[in-house]
Amino acid sequence: MDILSHLTPMFFTLIAAGTLIGIIFGAIPGMTATMAVAVCLPLTYAFGLVNGIALLLGLYVGGISGGMVPAVLLNIPGTPSSITTTFDGYPMAQRGEGERALKTGIVASIFGGLFSAAVLFFFAPVLADFAIKFSYVEKFLIILLALTVIASLCSNMLMGIFSGVLGVWLSLIGTYSITEGGNGEPRLMFDFMQYYLIDGFSLLPVLIGIFGLSTILLDAENGFADAPGQGRIKLKGGARFSFSIFKGQLVNLIRSSGIGTFVGMLPGVGGSAASVLAYSQEKNFSRDSSQMGKGAPQGIVASESSNNALTGGALVPLLSLGIPGDSTTAILIGAFTLQGIQVGPLFIGNNMDTWYLMIIALVAANVLMFGIMYFAIRHIAKVIEVPKYILYPLIVMMCVVGAYAINYGIMFDVWTLLIFGVFGYVAQKIGLEVVPLIIGFILGKSAEVYFVKSIESYGNLTIFFTKSPIAAFLWVLIAVSVAFAIYLRVRNRRRGASSLVE
Repeated sequence: MDILSHLTPMFFTLIAAGTLIGIIFGAIPGMTATMAVAVCLPLTYAFGLVNGIALLLGLYVGGISGGMVPAVLLNIPGTPSSITTTFDGYPMAQRGEGERALKTGIVASIFGGLFSAAVLFFFAPVLADFAIKFSYVEKFLIILLALTVIASLCSNMLMGIFSGVLGVWLSLIGTYSITEGGNGEPRLMFDFMQYYLIDGFSLLPVLIGIFGLSTILLDAENGFADAPGQGRIKLKGGARFSFSIFKGQLVNLIRSSGIGTFVGMLPGVGGSAASVLAYSQEKNFSRDSSQMGKGAPQGIVASESSNNALTGGALVPLLSLGIPGDSTTAILIGAFTLQGIQVGPLFIGNNMDTWYLMIIALVAANVLMFGIMYFAIRHIAKVIEVPKYILYPLIVMMCVVGAYAINYGIMFDVWTLLIFGVFGYVAQKIGLEVVPLIIGFILGKSAEVYFVKSIESYGNLTIFFTKSPIAAFLWVLIAVSVAFAIYLRVRNRRRGASSLVE
């Protein structure tokens, strides 16, 4: 494949369109980057791999960046990763500096995005080359580590573990293929379900249902009480934006972008953890931390550079190990699946042109995000006034049509969309953790294959502990992640007890 032949006007148009749509999704509270990518996922089949990935990366970058708009103007984070943007963005807007706050965040966002794209470009191939040497044992332990890290960082570790195991169990429904070491017989289903679930639940309707339809159901419970314009602060007035606001902020930008990129590499941690960690570090090292939380620009710089750096960081484990870094990259696996491509250690080496085009698309999405938001922020800010009762019926229609068309018109995929939409709604109501569940669903079959192949090759379970120094190191990391989660839980309990005493 000739790279230059794919750098067409259509390629960049799709990046721009994806970025703009992502910004709109991110700017409307409740509609996240993950939801934008899930709803638009079926379109990638019509566009092909390169153009489809270009669209999705634009949606990803735009969705993360758009979350700053309601964070600054409404004190409502548009995405979970923009929660710390509200700490200083909204106070600035109350002083009449809303446009200044937003443009500060936009500049910080492009720095974080380009920083993480550079890390992705240089780090992912090295990690992939190293991972190629892994046997089935190491591959199984990598997946176990990913699920352990995700579960340990959930608010409730036991619920996180249970959610991950439930996701693995759901992935095993269907025929146990002979080529994967099975007997070719259906399993984990009633007889009347065999016709529909011979190959298990289709990944893409599951993703669209859990991240798209369930979000709409949760909002519908509240009656779509938008109250357009209520509490919105006008952009005009106050001090104007100047790039001089970044004087002395280089260390903050690099540190926060590095934190965001690193957190993005940890499977399932999420942007909210990245932005909170970066914000707290800036507060610790800032010369004048007393102003943070009262409208300090450095707080916005830390928050927005870190959460946008998450994008490139989360793609590192996806493209080098086949493990999604967050819920949005989990959906990107669906795009590769549509095109018959498996991500993992061999992906970059076998698809070098696609790899370079992804880097170009990621950089272009960040540049276009900056151009669209910086020069049109006053117009983009108006999307927070659009009522959801107009938007959501259109999104539901797109979800249904997309689920039906993914596998050439299978009606059961629409039922799968509905089943997992309701399931995602119920799961969040009862406290199940959606991210470990869906990543468990994606990685479950691979974990089974690696486990079975390891036993077939070596004959006993002790091989998982004695295979190699790499296996031993992975067990240490698993133990550390569990111990860290237990430590955090004990510390939080002690803090809660001490606050009650006071």
